[in-house]
Amino acid sequence: MNIIFFDHYSRQSLLPLTFTRPVSELRIGILTIREKWEKYLKAECSNWTEEYLSKLFPMRLTADNLFINASVIPDNEFVSAVQNLSIGEQLIQSGLLLAMRGGDERLNYNAIPGVLPTSKQTEYPHKAIVLKHPWDIFSINSTAIEADYKMLTNGRKSAAISDSNHVFGRENIFLEEGAKVECSTLNALDGKIYIGKDAEVMEGCLIRGGLSLGEHSQLKMGTRIYGATSIGPHCKIGGEVNNSIIMGYSNKAHDGFLGNSVIGEWCNLGADTNNSNLKNNYSEVKVWSYPEDDYVNTGLQFCGLIMGDHSKCSINTMFNTGTVVGVSSNIFGTGFPPKFIPSFAWGGSEGFSTYRLNEAMEVAERVYERRGKKLSDDEMEMFRYLFDQTTNHRAW
Repeated sequence: MNIIFFDHYSRQSLLPLTFTRPVSELRIGILTIREKWEKYLKAECSNWTEEYLSKLFPMRLTADNLFINASVIPDNEFVSAVQNLSIGEQLIQSGLLLAMRGGDERLNYNAIPGVLPTSKQTEYPHKAIVLKHPWDIFSINSTAIEADYKMLTNGRKSAAISDSNHVFGRENIFLEEGAKVECSTLNALDGKIYIGKDAEVMEGCLIRGGLSLGEHSQLKMGTRIYGATSIGPHCKIGGEVNNSIIMGYSNKAHDGFLGNSVIGEWCNLGADTNNSNLKNNYSEVKVWSYPEDDYVNTGLQFCGLIMGDHSKCSINTMFNTGTVVGVSSNIFGTGFPPKFIPSFAWGGSEGFSTYRLNEAMEVAERVYERRGKKLSDDEMEMFRYLFDQTTNHRAW
């Protein structure tokens, strides 16, 4: 059976994080959504997504395809229900298409998946965990870390934890091969701690689970981590982090607070960058919504920074509660910048101009080179597309 993710229903509401990736590539817990499904199903998966992303994330179509709503976080019940679908059958919940099994019919991304030939609709009896907004990612991250930890460590033995550490809840801590943790405090009494392959926790770190630290990532000396926090691969993190997700290949290497936030890949937060995650009047936080083209109420008292891929900010940057930053923006200067910063913006509280596309791509190339990677022609084409498609938000 061939596994294909579709993201028609949720992609727009998860912007800016999904400007540069399908929904299945979002990280929540330890793994991305795709990686979770591949672990459950023991099969590779592909994506049915926007055309401009299709070269970077191509779809594989066969005569027997299992289409899965990428915004649904898998658990044992949902995986079992999906595996039991027959050809032509759809799994739905309150009108939302969760999964379907079909053949090699001609597919049109702009058509609702439900229009495919179907002989049966089955109502899913359990509550599906569905990502609908960027803030859902940190809101359910604790549950996701617990589930991924169980799946990844079941039947396995952790690498040894050095005696130089002060450890609470040792049975809830797992170190992969090559992980280095010295002279730090690890408290896993209230949440699991997972340290990935060749990751490093430097001296003096204070960690309260749940925490996932990805492969080759590094916690700088004296870092303070509160759960539930997920840090993807190849990141450098310092300062204070609380209930946040950093997708991967991003740095917050110095002092400063990051809380109730989601940061994309290839981002850099300068020294002493701080975000507010609580309003002075303790009211619910409003956040910019791309589908609504306006601010919407999150229903949350705590909500910090949502930052798209390739964006950067200078030292001493301050972000207001519930700030949204698009792709490849550069923020600097004193004072609070606006709560919505479009893609390819250059500036801060005193005003913005457009970040020239060629300069933005040159920076991305240099950042890639530092990590031994090369910006592909398809990625450059994606940059050009996003620059054009987000012009309407840059009305300086």
